Amino acid sequence: MNGSLPSSPNVVDIKLKRGSAGLGFNIVGGVDQQYVVADSGIYVSKIKEDGAAALDGRLQEGDKILAINGIKLENLTHKATVDLFRTAGEDVELRVLKKFPQHMNGPTGSQPEHKSPVSSLGMLAALFGVASIFAFIYIRNQRRHF
Repeated sequence: MNGSLPSSPNVVDIKLKRGSAGLGFNIVGGVDQQYVVADSGIYVSKIKEDGAAALDGRLQEGDKILAINGIKLENLTHKATVDLFRTAGEDVELRVLKKFPQHMNGPTGSQPEHKSPVSSLGMLAALFGVASIFAFIYIRNQRRHF
């Protein structure tokens, strides 16, 4: 690559050889079809089984593709990006921002910790609300029996 894109530990260069079924993955995004709010980048949406990307193993669903053969994908439409992929040739070099860091602490095969979008305080408030409703119904039914 030409080195003009910022480099970080999460940015990797991946070379793929186009197979009979293409590169073996689908993309989403572009300035006309934002996949991520406030980000017009191009993302891998699906890795096709037995395709070039799956056989290589480094490209993953959710990864952001920054460049194809040194051409930055900034401010491109989805169709323009698809056209770049179609005309990229047999050997394609991708610069990719990995969804998750390549090297993570922990045992092999460990998954990143996913935090629930519901806070603990919110969960307690919801449980308290449900308990209050049941208590109200219970007390109301007790009064009817007298």
